[in-house]
Amino acid sequence: MSPSKSPPILRTACLALLVANALAACKRESAPGAPPAQAPAASSPAADAPAAPVALKDVIETTDRYVVGISFPASANRYPGLAKALSDYAAAERAELMQAVEAFGNDKPSAPYELSLAFEQVVDTPQIVAIAADGSRYTGGAHGQPLIARFVWLPQQDARLTSAALVPDAKGWQAISDYVREQLHTAVVTRADEDELPAADRAALIKSTFRMIDEGTKPEAGNFSEFVPVLDTAGRISALRFVFPPYQVGPYADGTQTVDVPAAILLPHIAPEYAGLFAR
Repeated sequence: MSPSKSPPILRTACLALLVANALAACKRESAPGAPPAQAPAASSPAADAPAAPVALKDVIETTDRYVVGISFPASANRYPGLAKALSDYAAAERAELMQAVEAFGNDKPSAPYELSLAFEQVVDTPQIVAIAADGSRYTGGAHGQPLIARFVWLPQQDARLTSAALVPDAKGWQAISDYVREQLHTAVVTRADEDELPAADRAALIKSTFRMIDEGTKPEAGNFSEFVPVLDTAGRISALRFVFPPYQVGPYADGTQTVDVPAAILLPHIAPEYAGLFAR
């Protein structure tokens, strides 16, 4: 399949509204509140006590220094392990934002730093659940840093499916890399032809972009860590949609790019325990 691309900063309508409200709120001065009362010291839980399940809740934080807007699908709370993975990712991105804010000390940035992050459920079957996380973190400069992550959860195994577990050998990644690279190369040439660039500019564009593609699609699981299953009508995986953020396989202006790799190419290299998830 041909690769597709989307704008570099992706936000759902819901998240955009949350952040817009937060930005408006940060313009209003708030009266200082009383210092929080100290909670009584809690007794230490037993060493073997299980951690309490994470309850995902939308987040809005606003000050004159930063704004945070995070939205979660309520359905993810059905799977405690998945909910924790989403929560951990969001917390790590917020920590990155706060580190940049705290670098100002008592000062503040000229415009509030911002974290916008939307988690959306894109696959929901008894065998496979997939969540897409898209957003951006702005800490100054011309534009924010795109944030892109994909979480594939197997409810029956109660475990996250990773690219390294799915394709365990180098031969498999070579086959996937070859296919993806060909699709991306073809897309670059097509765009260059459509833009009717002068010969020298066309050659320079193709050369520089091919270099980024070749680097970003080296046959390693880490280059293909973000993916979601594409299902057929029977709920089997007919393809894997690999997702590449800006700068991995093209310049920022090219946005997020995706390539669907068909099951026929994947199946010879899929770990046996996951082969039953795929269409044949």
